[in-house]
Amino acid sequence: MSFVLVERPREQVALVTLNRPDRMNAMAFDVMVPLKEALEAISNDNSVRAVVLTGAGRGFCSGADQASAGSPPHIDGLTRPSIALRAMEILDDVVLAIRRMHQPMIAAINGAAIGGGFCLALAADIRLASTDAYFRAAGINNGLTASELGLSYLLPRAIGSSRAFEIMLSGRDIDAAEADRIGLVTRLTAPEDLLDECYTLAERIAGFSRPGVELTKRTLWSSLDASSMAQHMNQEGLGQLMIRLMTDNFEEATLARREKREPVFRDTK
Repeated sequence: MSFVLVERPREQVALVTLNRPDRMNAMAFDVMVPLKEALEAISNDNSVRAVVLTGAGRGFCSGADQASAGSPPHIDGLTRPSIALRAMEILDDVVLAIRRMHQPMIAAINGAAIGGGFCLALAADIRLASTDAYFRAAGINNGLTASELGLSYLLPRAIGSSRAFEIMLSGRDIDAAEADRIGLVTRLTAPEDLLDECYTLAERIAGFSRPGVELTKRTLWSSLDASSMAQHMNQEGLGQLMIRLMTDNFEEATLARREKREPVFRDTK
């Protein structure tokens, strides 16, 4: 049985499902290693323009598998500290693989996003959630830190530092309504509508210029790392100029508005 399923529910859209519902899609290595491989393969699949990530059953991802995490690969002959470092590297690479993908990723958060699952949701470019979803920075509840897999970097940038401090230090649950109110997710849907809403958004994104979408994703992420506004504006400008000068997208969009039709961007393929 595969713990990671890849499907093509709509043209140019890939659906990646964490498929271990009996463990609420916990981050065991037999789930995370194939997830990283699947993400890298999809990133290089030029027929895919947008990706949706979700979990099977009632959970999105419940974080660390405390019952049966398995062993990371390639650890023969290593001592416990080195094994721990390799294990963390694998989990870090999953989060970073989402950021490196050529396509935008939409997280379809269908249920619990706990600990590392919360981090996985935050790594996505866009988050839609069902009314059954909830979030928890669970490390603090387990006697550890709440800071893992980029959470202390991503959460303050998503919802502001004051809310992030309170959520990470209290270890409390954030239900779907609060997640929507504080901007943790883009919007809420009924559970049965979640995937269709994500597919509709993915199809809209797929209709735009391929380099336009890819560069927009890159510059949005790079803005989080920028040391100054001026530095980042220069990067934005270079990307905008490249597409403006190397395609006829702007002319086509202008003509389409004049002719009251949808534009046809030739670099969507």
